[in-house]
Amino acid sequence: MLIQIQNTTPADIPAIFNLYDEAIAYQKQVGNNYWLGFGVALIEKEINENRHFKILLDGKIGGTFIITLDDKLIWKLAQDDPAVYIHRIATAQASRGNDLVKHIIEWAKTYAQQHQLSFIRMDTGSGNQRLINYYERCGFTVINTNTTVDYTPDLPAHYESGIFTLLEMAVKY
Repeated sequence: MLIQIQNTTPADIPAIFNLYDEAIAYQKQVGNNYWLGFGVALIEKEINENRHFKILLDGKIGGTFIITLDDKLIWKLAQDDPAVYIHRIATAQASRGNDLVKHIIEWAKTYAQQHQLSFIRMDTGSGNQRLINYYERCGFTVINTNTTVDYTPDLPAHYESGIFTLLEMAVKY
């Protein structure tokens, strides 16, 4: 199977929202930490900033994620370290089992090396131990399990309340 990571385009927005809907339904099925939905304007902004990506499996969208290089509302002072932050990984139910997170990590390692970044970082809701364990098996280290977010309306609604776990992976050159 050919797996590619490419920038999301405006034409992909309906497929991206289908992925988000699937992801939210799955999150509700397996736990109590779930996304509260996203606005089209946010996705369009991320696409225009070249931070929104799709994962193609034999040419069909099977997953999505976004990146940022600035995450001070979540990582606070630690965000001063040069890092790429991965957010909002969503995998289509039909694409599960293809290790898409591992492909994202390999892509992020290359991205980090090309931009002289020292870390790949991500967060998830605390208490989602199954997902945290998976990220650890993928090579991430838990940095903090008790993080609150300095919420602003620029962030997705699921950050407004709750406790989050921060994870990172050092990038080797």
